[in-house]
Amino acid sequence: MQAICCYRCEYPSMTSAAHAAHPSVTQQQTELRERLPFSDTQDFDDATRGLIARRVPGAVTAEDGTVVWDNDTYAFLEGDAPDTVNPSLWRQSRLVAEQGLFEVVEGIYQVRGLDLSNVTFVEGATGVLVIDPLISTETAAAALALYREHRGERPVTGVLYTHSHADHFGGVKGVTTQEDVDAGRVPVIAPEGFTEHAVAENVYAGTAMARRAAYMYGAALARGPRGSVGAGLGQTTSTGTVTLIPPTLFITETGQEETVDGIRMVFQMAPNTEAPAELLIHFPDLRALCTAEDATHTMHNLLTLRGAVVRDPHAWSQALTESVDLFGTSTDVAFASHHWPTWGQERVVAFLEIQRDLYGYLHDQSLRLINKGWTGSEIAEHLELPPALESAWSTHGYYGSVSHNLKAVYQRYMGWFDGNPAHLWQHPPTEAGKRYVEFMGGADAVVGKARGSYEEGDFRWAAEVLSHVVFAEPGHAAARALLADVLEQLGYGAENGTWRNFYLSGAVELRDGRFGTPTVAASPDIVANLTPTMLFDAIAIQIDGPRAWDEKLTFDVHLTDADERYRLRLRNGVLSYTAAPQRTPADATLTCTVPALSALAATGLTPEGLDRAGVRVEGDASALQRLTSVLDPGDQDFPVVTP
Repeated sequence: MQAICCYRCEYPSMTSAAHAAHPSVTQQQTELRERLPFSDTQDFDDATRGLIARRVPGAVTAEDGTVVWDNDTYAFLEGDAPDTVNPSLWRQSRLVAEQGLFEVVEGIYQVRGLDLSNVTFVEGATGVLVIDPLISTETAAAALALYREHRGERPVTGVLYTHSHADHFGGVKGVTTQEDVDAGRVPVIAPEGFTEHAVAENVYAGTAMARRAAYMYGAALARGPRGSVGAGLGQTTSTGTVTLIPPTLFITETGQEETVDGIRMVFQMAPNTEAPAELLIHFPDLRALCTAEDATHTMHNLLTLRGAVVRDPHAWSQALTESVDLFGTSTDVAFASHHWPTWGQERVVAFLEIQRDLYGYLHDQSLRLINKGWTGSEIAEHLELPPALESAWSTHGYYGSVSHNLKAVYQRYMGWFDGNPAHLWQHPPTEAGKRYVEFMGGADAVVGKARGSYEEGDFRWAAEVLSHVVFAEPGHAAARALLADVLEQLGYGAENGTWRNFYLSGAVELRDGRFGTPTVAASPDIVANLTPTMLFDAIAIQIDGPRAWDEKLTFDVHLTDADERYRLRLRNGVLSYTAAPQRTPADATLTCTVPALSALAATGLTPEGLDRAGVRVEGDASALQRLTSVLDPGDQDFPVVTP
């Protein structure tokens, strides 16, 4: 078994020959400045309210001196937006880049601007409860240090994960230790199903998700008006050490109450909303509601561009209705794991209701049009938000978007096929590209026509046809250069931070080559929390089917600490497993503990790895080598906009 990827990648910020904004983009930005309510400064008041201190400097480094986060690189976000940035996104980025320790209410404090997400500190009788400790141990430790500098050396007396995404648990070992958790000094609270979803999402398709996240969050882009200005939900992802300490207390039902260090909490379960395992928290003594990631100051993703299971906007909308019903009259402030709080009972309810209506509208109207025969792309091109939703800054598509969220609803209910038989068996990009280019008169002719489209400001069509040329003839320099220019202009015009980052990252790939994956969530701690069956699944995903067609192997795995036995069988290119008793002997038997088995995911089935993990092998040891020989791990650096 080859090792499952679990390392941190370091890449310098990429630069490329960025151009000025095209006149059509400049005109769009001017119209947006006139149309949108920029005179409304309430969000700026809220984003700076309660500021206690900022971290100076804003950079956070790892032990070896590597910078894993630097909010100071966004210092350019001052004044009016330049023409190379959508003014609405510029406004959002200025708000999100606010960094420091803030008081939400007396007893609740947040550190914002030290990672993609926020970390919250709730003061108890003897210490502090930490909610959602960021992505990296380095940024979480820096946030805790900033809190303690101004609020005293309070011990961490509890940790709470609101949901199963890495930016809400990855830095946990920066605020507490496995030893303190094991000793019972620090409970770790999470919603039911947290561990399974947190681990599976970052391992099963983790390589592809992390690769696309490199484009989505723009972590390798140069900062600046022609580069990365933020991702809408947060500025970008930190690139430090991702860890995980499994929960010790699971929340299983709405209304469940728990008290940690004197802090009373009432929980609302919200599964299958922004995450498959998610909860909201009400603090009755403080009249405060933590909305996790279900109500933030942006339209969120129903299908994130990095890739995930499509989220359920109907369940999401219903969850926010339940939040209003449960906590609306007893809440004076709502705060989330991203962005800034909302104060005032009436403002909180209005904020929750408009977020509720946003997801409900996307869901219901998509289904209305689906049942009239519309396809996903047609719905996305046609459907607009009602004026009351469009006029609220918190519904704008800085992270999700009306366009890709409507397509996600279509995908959730109807799948990839739009019903047109002409689309049932289309050629893949390279073969389609060759045929398109031939039909249109050759690569040079297509590039010439696309240049005309560029000059006219028809960037969407130029991107479509130039992509065909690049996939048909990857070495065509003029096509690559012009497609990079086109993607750049699309990025300049995008209100959505992740769209901008994808477009500009694509331009970097075309101009400078591939730039790697700065943040890989499948860390050793994540891999170590794979259950035995999840680990078997992770190995099965790596089997190179054609190479394994003729292999016939059986393995028994005996887990001594769990008193469990599994039979693994490789046949017809498929690795299957069962816990049922077996009548025939296996080719080889591995005897070890559950932690030792998990360790093999990182070390691999080498003699050294087996010995280091303390795994005893009996039977035909060559069978393990034959299994290893047909494993095909993912590529952390696969191309995205080129073949």
